[in-house]
Amino acid sequence: MKTKVYLVGPMLTRSGYGEQARFAMRALRSREDLFDIYMQPLHWGQTSWIPFYDEEKAWVDQTIEKTIGYLQQGGEFDVSVQVTIPNEWKKITPINVGYTAGIESTKVSHEWIQAVNQMDKVIVVSSHSKQVFENTTYTGIDEATRQEVKLACQTDIEVVNYPVKKYDKIEPLELDVAPNINFLSVAQWGPRKNVTNMIKWFVEEFHDEEVGFIIKTNQSKNSLMDREFCEGQLKAHLKPYPERKCSVYMVHGDMTDEEMHALYTNEKVSAFVGIPHGEGFGLPFFESAYSGLPVVATGWSGQLDFLVDEKHQEHFYNVSFDIRPIQDESVWENILIRESGWAYAREDSYKEQLRQCYNDVTNNTGHVADACEYASALHERFEESKMYAQFVEAMGLQIDHEWADTLAQVEIL
Repeated sequence: MKTKVYLVGPMLTRSGYGEQARFAMRALRSREDLFDIYMQPLHWGQTSWIPFYDEEKAWVDQTIEKTIGYLQQGGEFDVSVQVTIPNEWKKITPINVGYTAGIESTKVSHEWIQAVNQMDKVIVVSSHSKQVFENTTYTGIDEATRQEVKLACQTDIEVVNYPVKKYDKIEPLELDVAPNINFLSVAQWGPRKNVTNMIKWFVEEFHDEEVGFIIKTNQSKNSLMDREFCEGQLKAHLKPYPERKCSVYMVHGDMTDEEMHALYTNEKVSAFVGIPHGEGFGLPFFESAYSGLPVVATGWSGQLDFLVDEKHQEHFYNVSFDIRPIQDESVWENILIRESGWAYAREDSYKEQLRQCYNDVTNNTGHVADACEYASALHERFEESKMYAQFVEAMGLQIDHEWADTLAQVEIL
């Protein structure tokens, strides 16, 4: 008998957690010999829903309909996999697995620790997230005994990274950009991604040179209003530099995964750039790296799982940083807490690494020369079937299922 798995998450949204929920879904679907899959789609903030229709979307729709019918008949599940932030996890089945991107800062809230301890297993997307969960502790006073107690993670936490994506054929993407060397960034327009400094410091470094910067961005949705907001922000940041020779371009709107990979592999794109304050994983960095782009990045948080190899060798232009408290405007109750910190890229180091990458692009040296070879290594290390198997194993269920099958066979004999 298959294990009935109830997958709860924003699998139909264009968001980081949507990508995460789809990975969990695909991992479960890779073992339909083990799992009978049911799903409940969630909204994720103000993000858009996937506008595309393909075989996978048809399967999702059918599975959601199956789930509705099953619930109406009073059906129950064996295991839940809940893909969201920990304070939204619930004990809804006999076994509950929490799957989260985790945290981009240095500390999680005590509510998150309590949520972790209510789950049977927790899976996170990076070593950074695991370390922050396990290193966060709180002390308090037990109201009944008046003794000091310690709150820390008690549930096992497993790390499972994302897989690489492969396409038989990627259609070329038309980019109307002038310079021969263009840096690319994919970042939501908000405080954590540090977009303002990323663009400002780029313009200052290449003010008198014909170098381009392409940013694929949005604030929340890919609507016309969202585009107008981002365009307005970009123009305001560029206004102090009317004599600049460098160019800044904005890409906005819904793009399929294939179109995003066409952007990474476009012949007019020379390198990928990002100096966020922190990443749970950093999917655009990952996709760029395994697409063969050299990467300029802050040397802290989730992206180190793939920008540093298994021998601890760096494969990126490492921007120095300082850990400081998060900005007041970034505090998010029970999620990004005031007591936590994150990375602030140093301006001089960012400019130095941009310049070094530019020189290496010009001369095909350094990390630029090694980018394609390292991309091949990433394809091997993070191959799709390997990552699906890691996820299924991290749930802690496959061994139990095989044991149950063995026991049933013994009883029959």
